[in-house]
Amino acid sequence: MSTFSPSRTFVAGLVLALATSAAFAATPPQPFTATYQVLRDGEAIGQATIQLKAVGDGQYEYSNDVKGTSGLAAMLGASSSETTRFRWTGGVPETLTYDYKMETAIKQKQRHLQADWSTHQVGVTDNGKHFSYATAPGMVDRNTLPLALGLALQDNKRSVTLPVGVKQQIESQQFQVKGKETVKVPAGSFQAERVERTDSDKSFDAWYAPRKYPVPVKLAQSDGGNLTLQLIGYRQP
Repeated sequence: MSTFSPSRTFVAGLVLALATSAAFAATPPQPFTATYQVLRDGEAIGQATIQLKAVGDGQYEYSNDVKGTSGLAAMLGASSSETTRFRWTGGVPETLTYDYKMETAIKQKQRHLQADWSTHQVGVTDNGKHFSYATAPGMVDRNTLPLALGLALQDNKRSVTLPVGVKQQIESQQFQVKGKETVKVPAGSFQAERVERTDSDKSFDAWYAPRKYPVPVKLAQSDGGNLTLQLIGYRQP
């Protein structure tokens, strides 16, 4: 059930891009836990929990767990998880490994990505199929896109280009800040910066309050369904 693939629905969309390619945010990110309400066509269907923690030696773990809580998603026991290990180098995050798993009562999906920075090669296993391609400096994956975006906004970037490692290649994804809007979510009301992806015709809008959080307070996109994420809560240790 593709509804609960945060790679395509919840998190892959959490991306900001700019023309300064990975040159931003000299300060390492601080650990946090953020929870989101997940809606499809305006109806609540699940909850997502995003967590960042330091694991030592300049490395971090960034996870996104989604569970179906109502409707068909709950009936099918839909859940998904994404976990990225990345290093903090040159003032930017770079992916080391990425794992994705989606489960329902009738379907399962898995993906593993590993970046070997000594040989500058990425290896991907996707449901038994194997792919490889060259790395790019500052490469992130679809799970860590929201964090990379939020860090760029905190550094006052207005447009950014991020190299994103996907299944078969590096994608140069571009996003731009389009203005400020007031948004209301379960966590409160925010004067947020609205971000659009400019290199794709798929509908994508994300609202950030970068002085408060490095992740969006709201995300809406059409890829994988008319899905919306709304921030419920955010806390730091």
